[in-house]
Amino acid sequence: MAGQREGSLEAPTRHPIDWRDSEFYDEGKLYSELGRVFDHCHGCRRCVSLCDSFPTLFDLVDGSETMEVDGVEHGDYWKVVDQCYLCDLCYMTKCPYVPPHEWNIDFPHLMLRAKAVRFRKQGAPLRDRLLTSTDAVGRMVGLPGISVVVNAANSTRPVRRALEKVAGIHADARIPHFESSTLRKRFADHPSLDPDTAFPAGPTRGRVALFATCYADRNEPGLGKDLIAVLEHNGIPVTLAEKERCCGMPKLELGDLVSVKRAREANVPVLAALVDAGWDLMALVPSCVLMFKQELPLLFPGDEEVIKVARAFFDPFEYLMARHVEGQFKIDFAGGLGKVLYHASCHQRVQNIGPKTRDILNLVPGTEVVVVERCSGHDGTYGVKVETFDKAMKIARPVIRQIREAEADHYGSDCPIAGHHLANGVGNGTQPDHPLSLLRKAYGV
Repeated sequence: MAGQREGSLEAPTRHPIDWRDSEFYDEGKLYSELGRVFDHCHGCRRCVSLCDSFPTLFDLVDGSETMEVDGVEHGDYWKVVDQCYLCDLCYMTKCPYVPPHEWNIDFPHLMLRAKAVRFRKQGAPLRDRLLTSTDAVGRMVGLPGISVVVNAANSTRPVRRALEKVAGIHADARIPHFESSTLRKRFADHPSLDPDTAFPAGPTRGRVALFATCYADRNEPGLGKDLIAVLEHNGIPVTLAEKERCCGMPKLELGDLVSVKRAREANVPVLAALVDAGWDLMALVPSCVLMFKQELPLLFPGDEEVIKVARAFFDPFEYLMARHVEGQFKIDFAGGLGKVLYHASCHQRVQNIGPKTRDILNLVPGTEVVVVERCSGHDGTYGVKVETFDKAMKIARPVIRQIREAEADHYGSDCPIAGHHLANGVGNGTQPDHPLSLLRKAYGV
């Protein structure tokens, strides 16, 4: 017991994911590891309030003849896997048995292994392949004229009911709008600051290359413009990565690790070259930041370019706070924001950077920030599928309730998709305000 106690008090560590080893895909060994980990989870049950994976597991155990994991059929293990969307919260915030503890439990990456085994064996449904092919869908739907038609259709109830029956996308789920005027198109004529004016501060070099992300480029380019405005107001030159494709997070959640490898091959050399040229790296969507900072280094350990990119990658508010500590963040705010209910997204929380968004917004005079640290329930495709939408909304209920009760002037999340999912649940016609949009508003720029 002493060893267990010591292990639980040490900082968590992550082991590389050996996904290119044939044993990784051995179903017998997978089931053995699933049973081992599920048995420890059954004995602990600390994570029951997170996603639906844990209630599903515990219901299976409690309903079995033995009331232990050995009474659960292996085929039912997949019911647990299907409820995991790799938010990482169990690993980072709940589980006391993560490495270096001798039980060596990494629940999210075990679920990833199971998803990869299944994907290699049987692929994925067409709907799931399309939902996770964000580049291809964005290029097609974002064409001038087509985006208008698609956006109009997506807001029409009969069309959404038909889409639910045909494609398995829930009629009540919020589907992002598509823009033909992308962030890249808008940035092309943008008068950028001279990169030679960059002023290093702390770990930052003072000039930022943006990884635009599929979402900010094609769905909410205005958020990208808000981020650029905030950075340039602080004297930080900005450029966009010359070319990019999806970071790979949607394919990771599907278990399609070969597609993740292709994304790495397309993105990492471009980003590594920017680092070599003196640029810091940043993305607006927390999942993309996490992909480059954590998942790719674990999938490609020893890859020098991947490590270089990971070390240079920042969350926007992490970056701004690092510069504030060095006296290089402007606090010349034009006005306060009132009461802000801020939802801390899962994929930002698990980066272990602390509540930097809250801390920056608290610098704005006349602003009260209320922080909610609960999962929004959206988590990529989970919040739009017909079989999981209701569960996603159930997970979001504690956050939705606090939004309704707070009567705040603004509410929003670091994850723009989570923000809209929550607004859908609030259901009163209000829209979320991204923290970067609020910061730009406070500056009056």
